[in-house]
Amino acid sequence: MTTSPMLLVRPAAEADIPALVKLAAGATAGVHSLPITHAAIADSVERSIASFAAEVDVPADETYTFVLEDSRSGALLGTAALAATAGSNGTFFAFRNDVIQQVSRDLDIRHSVRALTLGSGLTGHSQLSSFYVAGTDPTSAALLSRARLMFAAVAPQRFRERFFASLAGITDSAGRSPFWEALGRKFFQIDFHEAERLIDGGRNPSLIIELMPHYPVYVPLLPEDAQAAMGQVHAEGELPLQILTDEGFEADEFIDIFDGGPILQAHKHALRAFTGSRQRRVMGCGGRAANATYLVSNLSQQQFRAVLCAAPAIDASDSIALSADARRSLQVAHGDTVHCVKL
Repeated sequence: MTTSPMLLVRPAAEADIPALVKLAAGATAGVHSLPITHAAIADSVERSIASFAAEVDVPADETYTFVLEDSRSGALLGTAALAATAGSNGTFFAFRNDVIQQVSRDLDIRHSVRALTLGSGLTGHSQLSSFYVAGTDPTSAALLSRARLMFAAVAPQRFRERFFASLAGITDSAGRSPFWEALGRKFFQIDFHEAERLIDGGRNPSLIIELMPHYPVYVPLLPEDAQAAMGQVHAEGELPLQILTDEGFEADEFIDIFDGGPILQAHKHALRAFTGSRQRRVMGCGGRAANATYLVSNLSQQQFRAVLCAAPAIDASDSIALSADARRSLQVAHGDTVHCVKL
């Protein structure tokens, strides 16, 4: 993995709104859970600024928006968000893919059938969302995705014990979702893109309560293409899926109610950002060979910064050697303490 301290993850600022609007315009419709309109993006940035500024003892409705910046040019290359509590202003809904046992003693028949049940079991967990990186560079994507979890490790009191991420499901070249066509359209009477426009990158609880089925939907009754799409990730979601899986997330019984995409979960103690991270004092490079790659962040909750950088191994040391560029990007000096996790 190539590294560059010129790639920096930091909290979104009000001045980033025009660049975030341009980023959102380049994202594939129906694939990324980004706010879409200028108003929604501005609102998300304002909420994030307030969330970072808040003194938090118990996580509530805070949502933190991060940007990936080329610190040399100032260009924004991506964005991602981390909500302290999913459904804090209502309920987060997902379909639970259950197995129902059916038995007829008279006919001596026993078999199992899958059924989708609308549930709120993920409400109250912390949620990763709004992940988008322009291009397909795995280094940039890994930095952005993992940096938000590094922030959670630096400030654990701001988040819940469990985290989840809903990944985009399968759509065809025209943006048609077979899962939506088989299920959601029957209740909303609109196509997938129109549904995405209405929710504007979110998941409106009242809309779901009013229109989605409240009784189990038997999977064998769905068309074959909709069944095949359940739990499958869109091609553009394969890299985020790999990054999250490497971090410690696992797919479970929940799928997205709109496109049937997989939902990944993890307890924080299963995540490398928590279990694999160490705190070290900053020192200069000193001519030693940089033989390991680290995700490094400062410890500031309001002015959080994270970079990927090459450094000598820190396993047997109480310090980490950082270049002048890395120290500048992190806004740290010799002797300061940073958070590090080996990649």
